[in-house]
Amino acid sequence: MASASEPQTSPATGTQPVAIVCVGMAGSGKTTFMQRINAHLHAQKEPPYVINLDPAVLNVPFESNIDIRDSVNYKEVMKQYNLGPNGGILTSLNLFATKVDQILNLLEKRTGPDPENPNKKIVKNILVDTPGQIEVFVWSASGQILLESLASSFPTVIAYVIDTPRTASTSTFMSNMLYACSILYKTKLPMILVFNKTDVKDASFAKEWMTDYDAFQTALSEDEAGNAFGGVEGEGAGSGYMSSLLNSMSLMLEEFYSHLSVVGVSSMTGAGVDDFFAAVQEKAKEFNEDYQPELDRKRKERDEEKKKNREKELDKMMKGMSMATGASSSTTQRPGRAGDDGDDVDVPSDNDDDEEDYDDDDDEGDREGLQKRYEAAMESGRDSTMDDASFAKFLHAQRK
Repeated sequence: MASASEPQTSPATGTQPVAIVCVGMAGSGKTTFMQRINAHLHAQKEPPYVINLDPAVLNVPFESNIDIRDSVNYKEVMKQYNLGPNGGILTSLNLFATKVDQILNLLEKRTGPDPENPNKKIVKNILVDTPGQIEVFVWSASGQILLESLASSFPTVIAYVIDTPRTASTSTFMSNMLYACSILYKTKLPMILVFNKTDVKDASFAKEWMTDYDAFQTALSEDEAGNAFGGVEGEGAGSGYMSSLLNSMSLMLEEFYSHLSVVGVSSMTGAGVDDFFAAVQEKAKEFNEDYQPELDRKRKERDEEKKKNREKELDKMMKGMSMATGASSSTTQRPGRAGDDGDDVDVPSDNDDDEEDYDDDDDEGDREGLQKRYEAAMESGRDSTMDDASFAKFLHAQRK
C-alpha cells in the first residue's frame, strides 16, 4: 500500500484515480448530479467509489461505499449538544473527520492492486457528495482536513454545481462567481464550474459572459434598463451603483475565469456528462503539474519543521542527562542546613530563592550518586549497623 504522501497510480492504466468533490448551494441539483455521474460511470463499466458527507440527508438516490450517517447520528448530535441544523452538520463533520485515516486506508485498498486478487477492478474515480450548506464544509476545519487528506493521496477536483435558471440575471451570476472564487482560493484545488439544469435553460449565456466582457456589459445594461436592481422606476436610483459594482467585479474576475473549466450539464437527461469527465481529466493533469508541487513543498516544510522540533527536544533531553551525570560524579556534597535532625531530608521551600537553581539542577543527580554509594556500602558490608539504617539516616551520615 502506498503512503498517504504518495499519490496512488493504477498499474493497469498508468493513470491516477481522481477524487471529484461536488459542492453547491441547496437546490442547485448537486445530489441529482451525483446520481447522474455515478450512473454514467456504472454504464461505462467503471464503477466509482462513492462517499456521502451529508449527515442530514434522509435518502440518497445512489449507493454509498462510505456514508457519514453510518458513523454519526445527526439528530442525536443536535439533541446531545443542543445545536441547530447547521451546528449539527458541522459537529457531525468534526466527529467524522476523526476517522480520516480509516477512510484513506479504505480508499488506498480499493484504488491499489490486490496481490490476492490480480483481476480485481481498480477504482478510477472517487465521488464525494457534500452538504448543501457550503460554508459548513468549505470553511470548517473538518472540511479542510478531509480535502487536504484526499489531495495528499489523489488528484482532487472541486465540481461547483450552479443552478443555471437562477443565474440568468447579472447580479445572481456575479454572486455565484464570487462564491466560486472564494472556494477556489480557500481550497486551493482545481475547479470545474458545472452549470446544471441545462434542460431548463441553456448555459451558453454564462459561458459568453465569462469570455466576452462586452456581452456581459450588454446584459448589465438590459438589467439596469429593466429596473432589475431595485431602483425607483424612471429615476434609476440605486441601479447606477449596482451597475458600477458589477462592472468592476467583472473586470476583477477576468483573470479568475481563465483558470476555470466551464461545463453545461443536465442531470435529468445526462447531456454534457461526457464533457464534464473530459474536464475532470484536464483538471487532474493540471493538479499534477501545478498543484501537486505546491502540496509537496508545503509537506516538506512541515516535515522539516517537525524534524527541527524533534532535534530541539532531543538536545534538551541530552543536556539534562549530561547535567545529571556530572552531578552524580561530583565529589562535592551538598552542605547541610541548620535545624536538621537525624531522620529528616531537606525539602526546599518556595522562598529559597538563593538555592532554587541548585536544587532543581543538582538534587536529582546528587541523590542518585548517594543511592549508588549506599548500595555499594551495603554489598561490601563495610558497616553492619547500616543494615538496619534507613536511607534518610544514611544521607544524614554522609553529610556529617
